[in-house]
Amino acid sequence: MKVLIIEDERGMALEMEDFLVKASYLCDLAFTAKQARQLMEEGPYDFILLDLGLPDRDGLLVLEDAKKICPEASYIILTARGKLEDRIKGLDLGADDYLPKPFSLLELQSRMQAISRRKSGLKDNLVALGDFNVNLNTRMVLYGDADIGLSKKEFDLLSYMLLNKNRPLTRMQLSEHIWGSFSDDDYDSNYIDVHIKNIRKKLTEYGPVEWLQTIRGVGYKIKL
Repeated sequence: MKVLIIEDERGMALEMEDFLVKASYLCDLAFTAKQARQLMEEGPYDFILLDLGLPDRDGLLVLEDAKKICPEASYIILTARGKLEDRIKGLDLGADDYLPKPFSLLELQSRMQAISRRKSGLKDNLVALGDFNVNLNTRMVLYGDADIGLSKKEFDLLSYMLLNKNRPLTRMQLSEHIWGSFSDDDYDSNYIDVHIKNIRKKLTEYGPVEWLQTIRGVGYKIKL
């Protein structure tokens, strides 16, 4: 998943980036509102983590504009401001959550996971997928007690499709949200196709995967 971190305190921004990258997120950093706008206009994001105390513009105004540029993103406000009215206004403007500083990075990740589950209609981190179970916390796909053993990239792809279940995703969408953008569209398409083929091959050794569908001329989707 792609994350935009908008935080003027560089040390904190880099700490969040390092933590989230290790948790298999793709991260971009913006230290000003101007940088954030440029990045948002260049590509879609799954999450935008927004500090309200930016040096060049009030964070609530940034949030208001961001919701127009990236309407499908999930927003978490990160701020040292303790005023209740700031929290209420942020939520009223469309923020999905509010995390006061200082905060635990594990709590940040937990809230991001909770938002993803809620938006995708999933109730918990263990999801039934046909005859398989996907554990989003341990990053394992199980058939009974057997671990299928997907690679990191394969699990990233499968879990992102699961969080967007019943929604056709193009190859470009998958590459942007999982691996970042490629300049060569043909290479991009082949890259996604190879990973889907490998996922199907590994899973079909255990059970049927009719839920993993190819949408001709578009891409792929998980149908539940």
